[in-house]
Amino acid sequence: MDIQPVAASSITHEDPSMADQTEGRYSELLAQSMKKQEESRTTLTEMIQDAKEKVDAQREKFKLAKVTPRYGDAPLEAYARISRARTQGQASSAAGYARRRISQLEAAQRSDPDHADQIKAAISQLKKAVTRAGKKKLELNKEQLARARQKRMLREKKRREAQRIQQELRKAQSMRAVRESGYFRETDIANRQADQLTATKMELKAQAEQLGTAAQTSMGVAVQGYSVGTQLAAVDVSAPVEAPQVNVEA
Repeated sequence: MDIQPVAASSITHEDPSMADQTEGRYSELLAQSMKKQEESRTTLTEMIQDAKEKVDAQREKFKLAKVTPRYGDAPLEAYARISRARTQGQASSAAGYARRRISQLEAAQRSDPDHADQIKAAISQLKKAVTRAGKKKLELNKEQLARARQKRMLREKKRREAQRIQQELRKAQSMRAVRESGYFRETDIANRQADQLTATKMELKAQAEQLGTAAQTSMGVAVQGYSVGTQLAAVDVSAPVEAPQVNVEA
């Protein structure tokens, strides 16, 4: 049996129309992918800008509204009552006020966790106020006894001793006034530190929320891009390609 050479005309090549259709489909999907990516980038930018505007508006609202309770006023009021106390009963009343405010702030601490640092600082100062009110109560009792002794010295014609007692009383009162003024400065510093710490935490929380929104948007864009890429790969692989046919005559 002789093998005759195959004529060039007997080899069947790929249909040009099929190749054109495949290339056209690939180009169409590629154009759709580029369009979706462009829209995704625009959408991502808009969403990030929108999230930033919402966070800024919320922060501005927080600054302007000033609806945050002034927890630091409670210890200031307690120290004011202690400073005004001239009798043991008034000192005891100031201590009672501080105890009541401690109970109220402990309840607020559970319902207002965003201002926990401010509440904690106020409670700490109020506990000190209770102790300091008790101390002033003892001092007022000593002063009362000293005045009674001074009057007795005057009745007994012991003017020098009476004067010495008077000087000790004035010295003790002056030292107490200086000490009580320090209570206000101490509370003011504690309130400022608590306010700054609370503001910093709220700022970090707002930034975390903003970053979380941007991350979710980026993830959605990535998933969308991956889906388009998979479709393009599937088209490239599944594109029909006909092998050339060769006729061999016996």
